[in-house]
Amino acid sequence: LNAAPGRAPRQHVRFLPAPGGGAAGLVAVRVPVLADHPLVRGPRFRRLKIGAGHPLDTKASGVFVLGIGHGTKLLTDLYNCHLTKVYTVGGLFGKAADDFSDTGKLIEKTTFDHISREKLERIVAVIQGTNHKALLMHSNIDMKTQEAYELAVKGLIRPMEKSPPLITAIRCLQFALPEFQLEIHCLHETQQYLRKIVHEIGLELKSSAVCTQVRRIRDGVFTLDDALLRTQWDLQSVQNAIWDCQLKVKTELEKTLG
Repeated sequence: LNAAPGRAPRQHVRFLPAPGGGAAGLVAVRVPVLADHPLVRGPRFRRLKIGAGHPLDTKASGVFVLGIGHGTKLLTDLYNCHLTKVYTVGGLFGKAADDFSDTGKLIEKTTFDHISREKLERIVAVIQGTNHKALLMHSNIDMKTQEAYELAVKGLIRPMEKSPPLITAIRCLQFALPEFQLEIHCLHETQQYLRKIVHEIGLELKSSAVCTQVRRIRDGVFTLDDALLRTQWDLQSVQNAIWDCQLKVKTELEKTLG
C-alpha cells in the first residue's frame, strides 16, 4: 500500500516577497503543504486490520484464510456457518511416535505386511459411520421432519454450534505399503486431531502409523485455486483475490445465515 502512488500534496496560499526583491511588496502564491511531504508524514499506512481464519499449525500446509479490514467481520460470519474443511492426510505404517507425526520421537516399530487396501477401507468406513451418527446428534434435528429433508437436500445438515471434532466423509486416495493417503472432510478439527486419527487407524489394523503430511485443500468456500503463493503476496494479487471471492462469500452467508 505504501509503495502505491499517493495523492498529490495539498496546496495552500502563502504571501511571499515579489520576485526581484523590488518594492512591489508581497504576492499570493500557491505552494505545497510541507506536512504532506513523505519525509515529514512518514508511511501513509501504519496499521492494517487483519484477522486469521481457521488456524494451521507449523507442520500443516494448504488453504489459510485471512480477512483484511471489513473482511475480519466476514470471517466471523463464515465461522458461524460451520462450513466443512477438506484435508489430504498422508500416513506411514510401521512406526509410532510421541506426537503422531513422522518427525516426532520414535517409540515403536511394528510389522505391516498383513495390511491391505480392503482392510484399510473397512476401518475408514467404520470411522465415517460412527462420525455420521455423532453429526446427526449434534445437529439437533429430528430426521423424520420436513425440515431435515430440506436441509439434507441443500447439504446443510451440520452442527450450528460448537461440537467435538466431526468427520463428515473419509476415503482412501492412495495405498502403496507402507504409505497411504486419505481425504478427510471434517468440522471443528485441529491438525493434531487428524494426526491422531492416522495413529488410531494403525492400531485398529494391528500395527502402528505416523502422519507424514496434513494439507488443507478446502476451507468452506475457499479452495487451493483461490490461494496465493508466497510470491503472490503483493497489493494487486491480494486485491484481485478479494474481488474474485466476494460473490461466493456473499452467496454462502445468505444461504446459511439468511
